[in-house]
Amino acid sequence: MDYFNAFWTGGLICALVQILLDKTKLLPGRVMVLLVCSGALLSFLGIYQPFVDFAGAGATVPLLGFGHTLWKGMQKAISEDGFLGLFTGGFTACALGVSAALIFSYLSCMIFHPQMKD
Repeated sequence: MDYFNAFWTGGLICALVQILLDKTKLLPGRVMVLLVCSGALLSFLGIYQPFVDFAGAGATVPLLGFGHTLWKGMQKAISEDGFLGLFTGGFTACALGVSAALIFSYLSCMIFHPQMKD
């Protein structure tokens, strides 16, 4: 059941975002920023953690989950380091995911040799 919940909730999030991209003139970069900020805001309000508990990876893998991770990292760092944690917590919490994305992107570029569209 965990896999099923992750699958349908993650798919629903992706479908809603795709509809948003198709039906509005919002650029993909702005939608990504909107998703990250929405995830952080929902975490701040205490709404996103119960959703993560229910959906698992279906809620943590999309960009909403990245915003959630940023907020949780800031929250932890503020409790440990005080005011300075406000600036360092998000970077510390997301460093592994961002590093992995950069490394895998670089490796895929080395393997597949991407070209610019004409």
